Amino acid sequence: MSELPDRETLRALADEGNELALDRLADLADARNDLDELHELLDEGSLYAGRLLTRRAVAARDLLELQRLADAGSDEAGLELDRLLANPQRTWPE
Repeated sequence: MSELPDRETLRALADEGNELALDRLADLADARNDLDELHELLDEGSLYAGRLLTRRAVAARDLLELQRLADAGSDEAGLELDRLLANPQRTWPE
């Protein structure tokens, strides 16, 4: 199995509009626990970064972060926030 291109190449591809490269950058940031970069990628339009951030916020039961993510355009974060507020005893994912 081949390795991912280096971060600089992925960044250049993402800057050219390649959404898959943006997703791979999100994977790299997630693996490094780099929440700032994940937020930057979300700001650039990476829905995948939003999903990764949402997953982390749900696991931490961080309702404020879910609200911030929803405000930034993550529909999934809004749904998870509503779900946690409606039934806080349920776990994720089901």
